Amino acid sequence: MTVETIPLDPEEKVDLWRQRYFEAQAAAEEFVLGEHGEEGLDGWIEANSRITADLLRAQRPDGVSATDHFVARLQRQLLLYDSAVSTEPQPSGTVLRNADCGILRYRKKAARAGVVLTFKSPCGYCQKLQTAIATRYVEPDVTVSCEQAGDGCTWRAESAHAVEEDAAG
Repeated sequence: MTVETIPLDPEEKVDLWRQRYFEAQAAAEEFVLGEHGEEGLDGWIEANSRITADLLRAQRPDGVSATDHFVARLQRQLLLYDSAVSTEPQPSGTVLRNADCGILRYRKKAARAGVVLTFKSPCGYCQKLQTAIATRYVEPDVTVSCEQAGDGCTWRAESAHAVEEDAAG
C-alpha cells in the first residue's frame, strides 16, 4: 500500500523548523548542563560563537561591514519567531530594539504545552552567546551590548571612534 505524501504549506514549514530548532537547542543545553554543568555551558557558548563567527565571515556580502552583517543576522533570527524588532541608526552605531521577543513567546507556549524547559529564561544564554559572537566577529572598535526590557531587549552596536567623534563634534 502506498501513501501519498502531502507537501507542507509555507506556514507549516516555518512552524516545523522552529520546533526542530527548539528541540535541538533544548537537547544540546540539557546534555551540556547535565554532563558538564555551568562550566560546560560556557564552553558550549565559546564553541558556538567561534563556529558562528567563522560562518559569518564566510557569508558576509561584499561592501557590508561585519557589524551591519551581525545586526542584520540578529534581526533576521528574531524575526524567525515573529519578534517585534526595529533598528535605528545612531551617531555611535546601531540600536536594535526587540520590543516583544517571539523566542520568549514561543518558549512560554511550549511550557504551557508541558515541555520542560532547560532555562527559566533563554535571555541570559542568548545575550552571552550573541555578545561572544560579536566579540569574535565585529570590527575591533565596536562594542555590542544588550539590555533586558520586559519581554524584549535592546541591542547596541557602538563604535568607539563614532562616540569619540560625536563627543568632539
